[in-house]
Amino acid sequence: MKYHKEIFEIIFHARGGQGAKTAAEIIAQAAVHEGKYVQAFPSFGPERSGAPTKTYLKISSKPIRNHEPVIDPDIVLVLDETLLDGTVVTLNLDANESLIINTKKPAHEIAQKIGFKGKIHPVDANGISMEIIGQPRPNTVILGKFVKIAEIVKLESVIEEFRRIFEDKIGKEATDKNVAAIEKAYDSI
Repeated sequence: MKYHKEIFEIIFHARGGQGAKTAAEIIAQAAVHEGKYVQAFPSFGPERSGAPTKTYLKISSKPIRNHEPVIDPDIVLVLDETLLDGTVVTLNLDANESLIINTKKPAHEIAQKIGFKGKIHPVDANGISMEIIGQPRPNTVILGKFVKIAEIVKLESVIEEFRRIFEDKIGKEATDKNVAAIEKAYDSI
């Protein structure tokens, strides 16, 4: 997917506590590091762990003057596939745009379930996270898949920002494991 319009818009669908806001912040900081302009902001309902959340991210090569939520995304990331049962995650997403979803299911099963004819990119973010990090951290893993599909920020920028933000908080060993998980999702087909 190539950057095709002035503002590249992203929606993250997740549950409270899954780290969608953090993932958006990492991508936003990577974009800023590359000289781009960004806006990243969450939208919460009842603020409790497990409740559905949306996080919006806009990236542009020019200043962004519009502060409205994203209504016509270029890409949607779903960190929890159970959200497909009660949330229309593909609203205004057309057949040339992409849905990245944390699931073990193949793309055709997801397409059939939600009736979406666009590009679906499944990634077993929970499985990769458990295998490499030892904890369910789909937000970290899905960063790699996002970078590969969206082509809006460089993998090196995302990794650099992840290290900058987290190395002091979680230590070098845990940071290295997270980076390895990001890289594995980036390399997954």
